[in-house]
Amino acid sequence: MTAGMPMAAALAGIPAGVQAFGPWAGRRQLFVRFAGEAETATMYLAPALIRELQRQLQRSAFHSVAISGRDPLGSVAFLKAALDGAKPTVPVMLDTDGMRPTELPALLGQLALVQVTVEFGGGEAALDRAIETLKVAATGGVAHALVLIPREDTSDSMLLRLVEEAHAASAATQIVIHPPVGENAAVLDRRWASLLEQAMAVHADTRLAMRIAPPSGLR
Repeated sequence: MTAGMPMAAALAGIPAGVQAFGPWAGRRQLFVRFAGEAETATMYLAPALIRELQRQLQRSAFHSVAISGRDPLGSVAFLKAALDGAKPTVPVMLDTDGMRPTELPALLGQLALVQVTVEFGGGEAALDRAIETLKVAATGGVAHALVLIPREDTSDSMLLRLVEEAHAASAATQIVIHPPVGENAAVLDRRWASLLEQAMAVHADTRLAMRIAPPSGLR
């Protein structure tokens, strides 16, 4: 554990749901969701989270545990204590925006997958940290994925640049691109087929996938 860090965290809940994004999309997961500013939060001490994880994992079948929500790597000591105590019998996935690459090594021993999700809401520094997070996961020997959730105005050149940078960071990166969902979610513009062709020429393990919408799909 990291000295001086609080052993409690504000969680938006520990719901069961279906992963909406990334290489494990469609998997039934138990989510440990860190609360955002606009969400109702409950303070959990590590022992309370341990008990809840054990209770739910014993009661129902899950593919994995997903640690997600706002800034989970801001509470590494809390997470490490909870996962050490709960000893999940299923894999644990971290879904992060990549803003704290220096905090990731302390948690790598608990993780089966590090998912870095980029929603294109930050600047260049945010993108650089996301790529650095992939490097940290790769160096630590943990499976890692870059999940790109472009906006309507996100350019192909930006997406291809991130594919190139992710490939340079680690050839083992799994890259998943979730196109914006329009009025007809079943139809994709041919642009995306062309983009995928270009992306795969740089990094073979790149795929397009439709996100699973709420309320079934969670993150």
